[in-house]
Amino acid sequence: MSLDATSPAAPGLHRTRLPTRAVLAVGGPDARAFLQGLLTNSVTAVTPDRPVWAGLLSPQGKCLFDLMVFDDGAGGLLVDADASRLADLTRRLTMYRLRAAVTLTPRPDLAVFAAWGDGTPPAGAQPDPRLPALGWRWIAAANDTASTATPEAYRRHRWRLGVPEGAAEVGVDALLWLETNAGELNGVDFRKGCYVGQENTARMHFRNKVRKRLLPLDLPGAASGDELGDDTVIRSGDGKPAGDL
Repeated sequence: MSLDATSPAAPGLHRTRLPTRAVLAVGGPDARAFLQGLLTNSVTAVTPDRPVWAGLLSPQGKCLFDLMVFDDGAGGLLVDADASRLADLTRRLTMYRLRAAVTLTPRPDLAVFAAWGDGTPPAGAQPDPRLPALGWRWIAAANDTASTATPEAYRRHRWRLGVPEGAAEVGVDALLWLETNAGELNGVDFRKGCYVGQENTARMHFRNKVRKRLLPLDLPGAASGDELGDDTVIRSGDGKPAGDL
């Protein structure tokens, strides 16, 4: 993540729709048990007032999808996922479904929203489970246009807090789940039962083997991180690679 030197957003409550996120409805009598056996966090902890952040991993423990799971208020679940990979997520979950009584339905009529700053959040907004300073997150009708900020403003707010999101920042099958700050951001339940990729994730945690992770980097004077390119290597004083920007 790279940040420019612009000032943080002005005081007040800021609200925006997140066009990089989309919604998948997971329904049916086996919906919770189905996701419980796949995701890194405990889906049984999801309530109408509390979503959870979780990862769907490869068997090796690398992040394929980062997800926010909400209660839909009618017995099912709504999954907030990377919009560019919603079809891939649906296919992957369909592969795992087998004979489970589960329905998977993309919901283009719904959208993901975020609010942050000082003030009373909109009705239906729920505290972001990753970090209190992030603010609130919720799913509502896609035709809701009551925004007071831009998606880019939210992205910069999120970056300053060191919170990655989506394939553009986390990658696909590139980083182990704990390398995405999942341990620090409440993205894992180390006491739950098995899930895909659990073995490597648990081993890294209990043996304290997380050797790298994502961090924000402030670049004073830069108008945009985009001008630095996609493959910039950060080097130590002796010229050895120390990270990727």
